[in-house]
Amino acid sequence: MKLADAVCIVTGSATGIGAACAERLASIGARVAINYTRSRQEAHEVSRACEAKGVETIVVQADVSSDADCRKLAGAVLEKWGRIDALINNAGTTKFVQHNDLEALDAADFHRIFDVNVVGAFQMARAVVPAMQKQGKGAIVNVSSIAGLTGLGSSIAYAASKGALNIMTLSLARALAPAIRVNAVCPGFVETRWLKQGLGSSYESLKQNYAANTPLKSTVLPEDVADAAVWLLEGAEKVTGELIIVDSGSHLQTSR
Repeated sequence: MKLADAVCIVTGSATGIGAACAERLASIGARVAINYTRSRQEAHEVSRACEAKGVETIVVQADVSSDADCRKLAGAVLEKWGRIDALINNAGTTKFVQHNDLEALDAADFHRIFDVNVVGAFQMARAVVPAMQKQGKGAIVNVSSIAGLTGLGSSIAYAASKGALNIMTLSLARALAPAIRVNAVCPGFVETRWLKQGLGSSYESLKQNYAANTPLKSTVLPEDVADAAVWLLEGAEKVTGELIIVDSGSHLQTSR
């Protein structure tokens, strides 16, 4: 798929990985739908940064845990451009809880996290599939996490949700082939405001420890994840049902 003039939706694209994906797409000429739930100002800043690269954008407030909002987002894009070529399911949430503190998570936490990270990704995929099938071609990338493969991460609920997203990626890849390819990117420690706020005072020490103990001696930047996601959209025509790890080799460690 050539992304120049293509129409791409990036959920949760006001900050972090989503913003980096939107700007990377814009840099190669794609038209981008920027989505936010609460960060309106940041979403419009990303829109301006993308439009400065010479492309059109649309900014749409939508909570992906709401099926009606997912359909509203897809509908707004179709109304503006008449097509949807690609979707990056980036919107996500978590609760930062030590894994051994089982009492710090309850059913409501699991429901909230799964509603966004798993159900939201499914609902967005379902919302864009009719347009992609009508066109005869499309691609979806789910932004997952290494937590879904290792069982580590910000909380057990988060790791479980990303494990579910990984399996759903495989299921959708089978169900939607051959017209639509579905893959996932699984980042490790990504330097984002979201992670910094969540980890608080432990952020810097964990960041340094991660970089020191990975084979590539580095953390991951939002732009690194965006590069992988965009490659899966544009440069991986024969790739579907894959989980691409972007973690500076952290998963290669024999002990943690």
